[in-house]
Amino acid sequence: MGLFIRRSLALFISILLLILAFRQLNTPDEFPPPTLTSSAQITSPVKWKDIALRYPITSFIPLPSGTPSPIPRIQHEFGIETEHKKQQREERLAAVKRTFLHSWEGYKKHAWLQDEVNPVSGGYSNGFGARGATLVDALDTLVIMGLEKEFQSALSAVKKIDFTTSEEVSINVFETTIRYLGGLLSAYDLTKSKHSVLLKKAVDLGNMLYVAFDTPNHFPITRWDWANGASNGTQETPSQALSAELGSLSLEFTRLSQLTGEPKYYDIVQRITDHFHNHQNETTIPGLFPVSINPALENFSTDRTFTFGGMSDSLYEYFPKEHLLLGGVTDQYKGLYERAIEAAQDRLFFRPLTPKNEDILISGTMTKNAANNFKLLPAGQHLTCFAGGMVGMGAMIFDRPEELVTARRLVDGCIWAYDSMPTGIMPESFQVIPCTNPQDCTWSNQRWHEAVLEESGFGRTFDAQRIIREDGLPPGFTKIDDKRFLLRPEAIESVFILYRITGDPSLQDAAWRMFQAINNSTQTEISNSAIADVTSPHGEETEKLDSCESFWMAETLKYFYLIFSHPDLVSLDEFVFNTEAHPLRRPQHKK
Repeated sequence: MGLFIRRSLALFISILLLILAFRQLNTPDEFPPPTLTSSAQITSPVKWKDIALRYPITSFIPLPSGTPSPIPRIQHEFGIETEHKKQQREERLAAVKRTFLHSWEGYKKHAWLQDEVNPVSGGYSNGFGARGATLVDALDTLVIMGLEKEFQSALSAVKKIDFTTSEEVSINVFETTIRYLGGLLSAYDLTKSKHSVLLKKAVDLGNMLYVAFDTPNHFPITRWDWANGASNGTQETPSQALSAELGSLSLEFTRLSQLTGEPKYYDIVQRITDHFHNHQNETTIPGLFPVSINPALENFSTDRTFTFGGMSDSLYEYFPKEHLLLGGVTDQYKGLYERAIEAAQDRLFFRPLTPKNEDILISGTMTKNAANNFKLLPAGQHLTCFAGGMVGMGAMIFDRPEELVTARRLVDGCIWAYDSMPTGIMPESFQVIPCTNPQDCTWSNQRWHEAVLEESGFGRTFDAQRIIREDGLPPGFTKIDDKRFLLRPEAIESVFILYRITGDPSLQDAAWRMFQAINNSTQTEISNSAIADVTSPHGEETEKLDSCESFWMAETLKYFYLIFSHPDLVSLDEFVFNTEAHPLRRPQHKK
């Protein structure tokens, strides 16, 4: 199919060139032939900073100035550890490092300079433009783990990558920003600005992505035809975009402005933040933003689905982190976060019914139907597990200490979901039983069976035990919508952050259980792979899906490594982690 399309495109271009040549012979000089916009006519590298913008900005919003605010300390004051605890921690640390090196060597052997390794077949995948997504994404992990030889090899490879073009016709601006731009900038920061090529490549990419914002109101084209952008083709603001893809660009573009002194990068993301700020109280659930919005009309009320899960998650995550990256010199991001978290506690967070009556929280999904009635979908997602770490961080930096309890309950909810599965791994998404009355959350098999039947719609059978057996439902779960595990990092991210905030060693123990379970079920001869079914019974190997996204080495293993490292390594009081776990250096401030 791909070959057919390429040949058809080539034929189309040839015919078009003939037509243009004929027109040029018969057209007055004052009417030159139109410019072709096909990627076949784009030369490499593209000088993106010299592209004539359709909607140029003449006055940039500057980076906020002033002395950084005295943001409270985030990290726990860790004392002297015993020799036994140190030995145990270092053994776990070494195990994580071995797993990383196993995956890294598999990537080097089978997919070097390609985007991702296929951990079962030994091939590779290029969903992000064939610009070495895993290599770039994991640069800072190499630095953090002290793998100097591997880092130097990767750095040499980065010099060969052209960040001004892509093999993909359409660029996902969000994914390109967090994986590539974040990877380059974090490695530059962690190596104390030693390698100028990293910043140069980040500028090349930043200038390319900047043109995606060249629309009438400067919202980006989230699925961007870059060749059209380079060829001065028409660009319009999209009529639909995911809120996370619009709101999760600020950290990387802000840091690029901080490092280069060029205001345009910060300006373009700050304009988006201003839109979110201006519309936050006008949505169907004031304080929260729907999964999708209409950027063309600047309408934030077209969608009635609200979640901290997929398609919205990192929008909220970036509010407190951007506050930290800017040194707290503006209260805008503080206000955005506080209004969102208050609404989430009221609308999204709920306590589930569990066999041991644990006092935990799950972050669900709220919808509003045509009759204007709200309904909570008691569904958990692996993606929502970032919330515990975010709430913990917000509790510290915004002086909301009572919300540390909320943060811990959210983290414990994700740990519970991991521990409940036969494999010890949380599924991609699932449904549980919400306790609508906090005073009536006592476990009973009858309540569980009734909820299972209700969720099934009574269409399959009136035998709850049969449904539980056929669907592999652990106690407390009424449905597992997606049984896969995709090597995601959100749960360990929050466990790590809460550990660094509280110093509670039980969180390290939970992380170790998670790591062992993941490694046991996902490791292949080549790397680690996403798996099809986390409910597979003990002793049965679940199907491996031949996928290893770049965030496995760039984020998941990084958090596992950091929770067992000395707490001074990449301190939360010195760095901010963006969506892909890339540490960006915070400005100095008073403790």
